[in-house]
Amino acid sequence: MIPERPRLPHRNGGRHDAGQAFPLYVVAVAGLLFVAFAVFAVGMAGAARNGTRSAADAAALAAAQSYRDQAYTGFLRDLTGRTGPPAGDWRRWLDGLGDAPATACREAERLARDNGAEPSGPGCAAAPGPDPASLAFDVTVVSRDAVGGSVVPGTENTHPTARSRAVVAPRCRPAADGGDQGPYARLDCDDGPWTVDPAHPDPRLTARTLFAVRLVATD
Repeated sequence: MIPERPRLPHRNGGRHDAGQAFPLYVVAVAGLLFVAFAVFAVGMAGAARNGTRSAADAAALAAAQSYRDQAYTGFLRDLTGRTGPPAGDWRRWLDGLGDAPATACREAERLARDNGAEPSGPGCAAAPGPDPASLAFDVTVVSRDAVGGSVVPGTENTHPTARSRAVVAPRCRPAADGGDQGPYARLDCDDGPWTVDPAHPDPRLTARTLFAVRLVATD
């Protein structure tokens, strides 16, 4: 009797399984690529929002710093009594009753444009600050550049917006005895007492000595 030859395995089934797996592999790779592009789009949107937020912060700080310089000049002017309100009215600058902002919002708009944004909605506006003697500047800007095209629909036409608020607040108060001392003003400041002589101001005395500027949280 002739022995039966061993049968070789049938290979058609292996080729059939491989053919079925290939479409699944393509779908899996496509899914991974979509997720990668989506994550990239989210990163682009986040970077665009952060850039717009930085522009809004810079604009709000520019407005507040401009008004701080105006308040310092007005304080010295009122202390001399040479122009403007009569002598002694310098206290109003420390009580939040100074003049209306002159160039503050123009500075805000300039800084916004320097940082790739434009005023939007209300733009720049002065408002009462969190403390009775403080003054706030609210600035809303929109990015000139869109987020850019991505797998997320609509991002190519999306321009991020941001709103920031900066506050100017006095760092000094009239001394306990009222602060009047002839043509001088005696102040109690956060960093100690000061005597201000408008005719011969101390070179260490600056707008930063009398007024603080800071960003505050917005809703």
